[in-house]
Order: sequence, then C-alpha cells, then structure tokens
Amino acid sequence: MKNFVEELKWRGMLHDMTPGTEAQLNKEMTAGYIGFDPTASSLHIGNLATIMLLVHLQRTGHKPFALVGGATGMIGDPSGKSEERKFLDEEVLKHNQTCIKKQLEKFLDFDSGANSAEMVNNYDWFKEIGFLQFLREVGKHLTINYMISKDSVQKRLETGISFTEFSYQLLQGYDFYWLYKNKNIKLQMGGSDQWGNITTGTELIRRKESGEAFALTTPLLTRSDGQKFGKSEGGNVWLDANMTSPYKFYQFWLNVADDDLPKLLRVFTLWDRETIEAFDKEADKNKVKRELAKDLTTRIHSESDYQQALKASELLFKGTLADFNATEERILNEIFEGVPQIEISQSEYKNTSSIVDFLSVVTQNQIFTSKGEARRMLKEGGVSINKEKVSEATSMQFEFLKGKYLLVQKGKKNYFWVKIG
Repeated sequence: MKNFVEELKWRGMLHDMTPGTEAQLNKEMTAGYIGFDPTASSLHIGNLATIMLLVHLQRTGHKPFALVGGATGMIGDPSGKSEERKFLDEEVLKHNQTCIKKQLEKFLDFDSGANSAEMVNNYDWFKEIGFLQFLREVGKHLTINYMISKDSVQKRLETGISFTEFSYQLLQGYDFYWLYKNKNIKLQMGGSDQWGNITTGTELIRRKESGEAFALTTPLLTRSDGQKFGKSEGGNVWLDANMTSPYKFYQFWLNVADDDLPKLLRVFTLWDRETIEAFDKEADKNKVKRELAKDLTTRIHSESDYQQALKASELLFKGTLADFNATEERILNEIFEGVPQIEISQSEYKNTSSIVDFLSVVTQNQIFTSKGEARRMLKEGGVSINKEKVSEATSMQFEFLKGKYLLVQKGKKNYFWVKIG
C-alpha cells in the first residue's frame, strides 16, 4: 500500500485532517467516502477535485465509496451559499442521481476485488426514519451551541438560515454514522468547506458508539486571481458532453492561466511527481496546456472526442477557406459538433440589410445580445466571417462554405457555425 496522505501532500491536495487519520490509513485498508449533491444532472470540474480524492484513495489500496445524496439533495447544503436553495422534486433528483452514477463509474474501479468502489444513496436509509425517531437517535446527541459554531451556519446567521438548512449537518452526520455502522466506513472526505459537516459525523459516531472516525479535506480550488476555479464565461464546465461539449471542454484547459498550471497538473492528472515537475520547467506553457487538455478530454470523454476537438481546434485556428471546402461536409459537421450551431432560412438571410442585422437579429441574438454590442465589436475589429475581418460597411455578399455555411468569429476564441438552410 502507498501512503495516501503523502500522495495528497506533494500534490497540494491536503487541507486538513483529524488526528490519527494518517496512522489509520497506514495501518489497514480503510473505507472512505465522499458525498455528491444531485442538484444537477451532471458533475462539473469543481467536483472533479474531490473525485480525485477517491481515485487516489483507491490507487493507494483503500476502498472508495461515493454517496449520492438522494435524501439530503432534497434540502440542500448551506455551506458556501448566501441564500436558500430551491427544492427539487423527487423525479428530478432520481434522474440526476442516475446520471451522476454513470459519470463516477468513469473514474473508479468497481471490480478490483477487496477495494472495489461502491455507490450508495442516503435515501435508502433515510426513507425508513420518521421525524421523532430521528430526533431521538441524532438530535439529542448534538447541542445547539455545537451546531451554531460551524462556519457554514455562522456565515448565514446574518442573512438568515432556515431550520431546514440548519438541520443539514445532522443529516450528513447521520450518513457518516450509518455508513460507519453498516459499511465499516471510517473516513469521510470532501472540500475544505465541508469540514464542519464532516466533523459533525465524527462527533456523532464518538458520542453514540464511542467509536473513532476520521475526516480529511482538500483545498477549494481557486484560480491565480483568487476566483473560484471551474467556471467559464458560460458558467460551469460540466462533465456531461451534452452540457459542455468535448470541444468546449478541451478549449477550457487550453485557456487556463499559466500560473495555474502547476496546481492543475497535480490535482487533475494521475501523472507521477517526476513527470509533473518536468512540466513545471517546460518553457512552452502552451505545450503543457495541450498535454493537460488531451489527458482530461480523453479520460472524461473519449479518445475519439479528443481527436474531434483537436481537429476542430486546428481547423478553426489554423485552417484556410480552402481547408474548409476541401473537408467533407459530414466531417465538418462532426468536427464542429461542439461549436455553437445556428440555423437560419434563405429568406431570412436575403432579407438582411446589413452585417449588424445579420449578427444581432437574424441569428436571434445568439452571437451578440444587441445591435449596439454588434456595432461596437465591428468597430473594434473583433468580428470575422469565413476567417476575414468584417466591418459595419462590409457587403453581405459572402461565399458560403460548402454552399450553405458561414463561420462567424466573435473576439479571439468564440466561433459560431451558421447554416443557411
């Protein structure tokens, strides 16, 4: 068995842990879990940092459990939130749980013998517990003073926190207690914002069972400018290809800041220390980004998705009009599957009186939100059609690619594949 804690330390993935955690992990194969909130049908790359905790746990000889919060997802965790979450109905939660389970199966080995990964859903045990029973079994063991002292509660006292969200730490604490009793799970892990919820579980186990359980957290991932990592201009970068295309996913990693690379290599890849430290010394940071983007796109999507993203990138950024026209239409559409697609009719196009009308009205504001924004970027030279810069005075007489397409570029990196049908 490798030393799990040492692995996390050199990768910069260890934020805090309770006393005795490392000794327990070095003593025997230990079962540990992380909970995932099913408030969306996909996990995002912010979740990926904690998923990697489970990956390393399994790779160092321990047994990982992934808990999908079918019950706790009905309430919502107040940690890091400034306001109450909206409730999701049971059918939506069930759908989200199924989707998340499929994603987790890409990262963890569910057929590796004694340390095979397992999935659990806390709805399976909470559905049998009544309110009065829960108060007797859990509520009596933890004081209001103890619960109020948690950071997740303290930060919400000024803006207001409902009893529903206030009780969340009891539910998560009971999860740990139930898993300790029924699955012999002794370790719970998560992001550093989960410390209060996780230690509620270790405290409940100590008070109810006189048992010893352990907590370990990883730092919340932030960019070099201090902002939360994992969002693009369009919001979260999702692991589901239908929510963030493999092309956009690939591009996200190509565009990360140079200063963030050392951290990202350590957190998101499985490369060894020697390989990562060699990349740290690489002068060509774009080369490192390409390797990072390739690794993650291949692991999270597939080799074929990576190849498609690579072809699209090369054609978009380096291709000429001749290259576009020399490529089969079927292949063009496959390559640009991840690029935003816009379709307008021939009559709509012919009725367009100017570039501004075309960009803002005919394309239903999918490229620019208003005529004013379109005019501003045209004036600044920030718009190209079919790889040629255009201005407000440019004629609408364009040569269509393959007789029916226009490639519109907004700024340096935003492309739109417009079909005139």
